[in-house]
Amino acid sequence: MSSSMDVERGGRGPKQRPAPGSSTAAAGGGGGPFYYESQEREWTAWMVPVLVVANVAMFLVAMGINNCPAHRANPYQPSCVASFLHRFSFQPLRENPLFGPSAATLQKLGALEWDRVVHQHQAWRLVTCIWLHAGVIHVLANMLSLVFIGIRLEQQFGFIRIGVIYLLSGFGGSVLSCLFIRNNISVGASGALFGLLGAMLSELFSNWTIYTNKAAALFSLLVIIVINLAVGILPHVDNFAHIGGFLTGFLLGFVLLIRPQFGWVERHSLPPASQVKLKHKTYQYILLVIALMLLIAGYLVGLIMLFRGENGNDRCHWCHYLSCVPTSRWSCGN
Repeated sequence: MSSSMDVERGGRGPKQRPAPGSSTAAAGGGGGPFYYESQEREWTAWMVPVLVVANVAMFLVAMGINNCPAHRANPYQPSCVASFLHRFSFQPLRENPLFGPSAATLQKLGALEWDRVVHQHQAWRLVTCIWLHAGVIHVLANMLSLVFIGIRLEQQFGFIRIGVIYLLSGFGGSVLSCLFIRNNISVGASGALFGLLGAMLSELFSNWTIYTNKAAALFSLLVIIVINLAVGILPHVDNFAHIGGFLTGFLLGFVLLIRPQFGWVERHSLPPASQVKLKHKTYQYILLVIALMLLIAGYLVGLIMLFRGENGNDRCHWCHYLSCVPTSRWSCGN
């Protein structure tokens, strides 16, 4: 059972831009630096809490359908964990160490599986797998990460743009995962979460001039990303979903999360906010066009390869190490 089990612990820490409505440094004038009041709107975050509730509810539905006691009639079989929960009790830990349902139940509900997607024409699994989780530990880790990352992003950019990034990143992660993983099933929202991390990184690049402490912000964000990707080389963690989601979100950030940059401010006097010109820079438009072209090309190539039944490992013989590195302590079989 392959699942996306990483823990994205980074919040909005790398962003050093002052909060909306506070004084924001603009440009230096004759008598020294001066400031203007930011007029940017801050949105109310409601979509991220709804996503958390939806994911938790879907996990409870999966546990109810799993109904472990009903499939443990044989006394020689291992007993269910937390049997006092009755039909919501967990599979034996040797089957699922994350305290969750069986692989068969996840497969029934829409887990990502290459053979069913390609040969049985069940492309809907590329989306449904995002809403399933392998266990309590898995769903808690991902939902905590979603709260820490997503709420601040939604407050800054609104639910539409963040929702699009979340869904398209999860889909992109599923496509890459299905291209490289053929023998296991995969579930989890980690691809979508990595998409939000990727969007944070590209947003920092695209809106570089409006942030202070840029080097510290970039360094801390890169550390968070590298640590989470490094977790993906452990067995039973679908790092291809993480990488696909991150790349999708990174490109979408250049398209959806650009902000107007500082233009000019009248010198020698303190101007009102109306005299501060904000406009998009040429480099932002260039990054937007390049990112959009790469995103469309990536989706087209990935989907064409997938539904032709091509194996990504045949095109990249070392790429399997991106998802699991064998050691003396574990193997990378199933």
